[in-house]
Amino acid sequence: MSKAGERMLHCPYCGTNVKEDEQFCIKCGKQLPSDIYHRMNRKKKFNKFWFLPLGILLLLLISSSVFYLVLLNYSTQAKELFEQGGESVLNEDYEEARVLFEESLNYKKNFPQAAVSLDFMNKALTVEAAMAQSTDLLEKQDYQQALSLITEAENDLRNFNGPAVNQLIEQIVTKRNTIKIAQLENVLEQEPNIDNLKILLWEADAINDPDANSITLDIKNQIIDFTFSRASEQLNKKQFNDAYILVEDGLKYAPDSEKLLSLQTTIENEQDAFETAQQQRLEQAMNTAAEEQQVNENDAIDLLSAAINSDDQGRLVVKGEVKSVATIPINSILVEYALLNREGIELLSNEIYVYPDRLYPGEKGNFEFTHFDMNEQGKNLEIVVNKITWYTD
Repeated sequence: MSKAGERMLHCPYCGTNVKEDEQFCIKCGKQLPSDIYHRMNRKKKFNKFWFLPLGILLLLLISSSVFYLVLLNYSTQAKELFEQGGESVLNEDYEEARVLFEESLNYKKNFPQAAVSLDFMNKALTVEAAMAQSTDLLEKQDYQQALSLITEAENDLRNFNGPAVNQLIEQIVTKRNTIKIAQLENVLEQEPNIDNLKILLWEADAINDPDANSITLDIKNQIIDFTFSRASEQLNKKQFNDAYILVEDGLKYAPDSEKLLSLQTTIENEQDAFETAQQQRLEQAMNTAAEEQQVNENDAIDLLSAAINSDDQGRLVVKGEVKSVATIPINSILVEYALLNREGIELLSNEIYVYPDRLYPGEKGNFEFTHFDMNEQGKNLEIVVNKITWYTD
């Protein structure tokens, strides 16, 4: 009788059960072939104790392989959906791109690029909605609210970069410029005063757009015309400092204006002459003018044209052209004219300097003056040039 848990072997000669560590059979007395039984024992031991672990290991290997293949397939699918989403972004189809990035994340949760792109798509759709709303506000002339929406939309993109972001920002900039230009045009229709025009000039100049450039030029011309007219009035009154200050201020907004630069030179020359030899200059001017007019009225200056027109704001503008037929340079050419109504009654007289300040033989000069305080239509008036005076070196 064997003890519980004690391993037994069979004698190959008589079949009697013997203990594993016995060398002789207890029945037949024959020596047991230990090498054979040890191998048999090991085989039985192997079959009994190792078959199950090996099976489990094999199952794990197969399961791991299948799981790896599934993950690989999911990763491939996620990448393909991500690339399709990128194409949709470049085509500006942000809703489709959002869906594709979302599906990509469903296949692969740990996909930072897709997560960032999905976040960007949500922002892009918000920006699109803001721009659409700003268009509605623009039609209602609610410019400030429209600009606020555009600014908020731009701020939403601050944490993103790349071609798609740049593409969206360009749209935002274009929309902002469109709103600002519409706002400027609306304000200009209200005929703002000179101080407001100066503010509007900086706003228009800050907009990088061809349409804004034309508005900028129009505002500059209005400032130039106003400055020239007011400074000329002060100059005619011999208020040289006031005239110079006006021109200097106008040049801040139109530094390349030939019209204002020429007037500035004229003011300087007139002031210098007035301070150094006022009486002599006045006598010389009167004597020269009288002598030239009496001897040969057209020897020095030919009046080529003088006309009255109306500008876009309905203000009267006097324009004219002269030509030097002198044989020496002449400067500080002063045109005196009067405006008559249809009955020939003089409504006003005025003096205006020709620009450029100095004319050489054969050169032409122009004069122009805007009458801001006149409401008459230009076609109802007649201009008469009474006298032209000038100085010689």
